Amino acid sequence: MEMHNKSDIETVLAFDFGLKQIGIAFGQTITNQSTGIKIIKAKNGVPNWDEIKTIVEEWNPKTLIVGLPVNMDNSESEMSSLARTFAKDLKDRIHNSVKLMDERLSSREAKNKV
Repeated sequence: MEMHNKSDIETVLAFDFGLKQIGIAFGQTITNQSTGIKIIKAKNGVPNWDEIKTIVEEWNPKTLIVGLPVNMDNSESEMSSLARTFAKDLKDRIHNSVKLMDERLSSREAKNKV
């Protein structure tokens, strides 16, 4: 059995950005699993920042991750640009550690796990 030091454990909140809603999941590196915790409403991609701040304070993750929608040919779309803006706002308003993650194959991977 592998032992983990508390400092080795990384906890994350992952954000699936959308114009009308933003999905939020909590994950950690012990089991490499995540659990959806909430879907919040957004208006043209703008969420209620107080609601996000409350969720971040409640879950207290080390890192925030924002899914970056990239086309299969590596080009970016308007949604990519909006997700980058959301990630920058998240960093500026809520948390100093925000990472973007290429989500191209995440839907396929999730379907394969079901």
